[in-house]
Amino acid sequence: MTVNQFPDRIIEIDNEDYLYFGGTAYLGLPMHPEFQKLLIKNILQWGTAYGSSRSANIQLTAYENGERFLANYIKADATLTVSSGMLAGKLVIEVLTPETDCFFHFPDTHTAIKAVNSLPFFIGKGLNPRLLDNATEKITILTDAVPSFHVEPIDLSILNLIPSNKEITLAVDESHSLGILGTNGCGIFSNIDLPNIKRKIMLSSLGKAFGLTGGVIASDSEFINQMAVHDTFVSSAGMNAAFVQTMADASSIYLQQHQKLNDNLKYIEAHLIKNRAVHFDPDYPLIYPEIEGINEIFTANKIIVTNFKYPTDTKDLNRIVITANHKKEDLDKIIHILNQNQF
Repeated sequence: MTVNQFPDRIIEIDNEDYLYFGGTAYLGLPMHPEFQKLLIKNILQWGTAYGSSRSANIQLTAYENGERFLANYIKADATLTVSSGMLAGKLVIEVLTPETDCFFHFPDTHTAIKAVNSLPFFIGKGLNPRLLDNATEKITILTDAVPSFHVEPIDLSILNLIPSNKEITLAVDESHSLGILGTNGCGIFSNIDLPNIKRKIMLSSLGKAFGLTGGVIASDSEFINQMAVHDTFVSSAGMNAAFVQTMADASSIYLQQHQKLNDNLKYIEAHLIKNRAVHFDPDYPLIYPEIEGINEIFTANKIIVTNFKYPTDTKDLNRIVITANHKKEDLDKIIHILNQNQF
């Protein structure tokens, strides 16, 4: 399907309107009028692009403003913005590689934070025995905050089983939890408080809930300062300055849209009949229905959801995405179909 406009809650296909429950614009910001006005204002001030290195002699206050906002929002000591979430992940791995003896990754960890020769965190139903041996070493654990096809954040308490001879750095990809989970959408980073983690690092795309192309890395000030002088960061252009400034200016809009999203999720919780074939959590805006033929039923009712074949699965997967922009009548239609097709 090809479309000629941004797919918000309504999408036009072959001159017909469909309800759209797909994408990743969880807070509904790309089409938010006030958000767009802020962005246009900042483009007029900061231009459409700034291709210089962040380490050059000219320093733009937009970066300072946006990164201060993000640090306060995420509840981190410091943050650094980059041009994409993928670059954020790759940069973190580059910086950590020389000081990590062994990487471990949770299942289905995003490509952005995959390290060469990383070992699986689990083998079978238990921890990788390599995590439990007597070797004294520095390890880095890589995970998504919410794994693919899950609706709840990862349970990191299992890290408590790792013995103290392992010095743990934890890197968490929050591309699909920043702006959604936690107080006002701050993500899970600030709530990670395990005694055997020496350093925690959060990275995220800003092109999902935050509605702006770019990426962010959050951690302690020492690590962020280390990132800021790394060759890859120094030699690359920064995130669009107008976008970074817009984040700082849009703080109240983020809060308003987060509340609207929460209200929509509570509404679904109140009206959706609980069913093991429909995976939904009232704190998270994705619904995974495991109902045969459900995509055809949606289409017949002029509803489009995200539908694709995942490389590791033989069946088509359907993902219903709830955003802050959906109206109650939109939700009623999706709830009715799910409640009527529980087989």
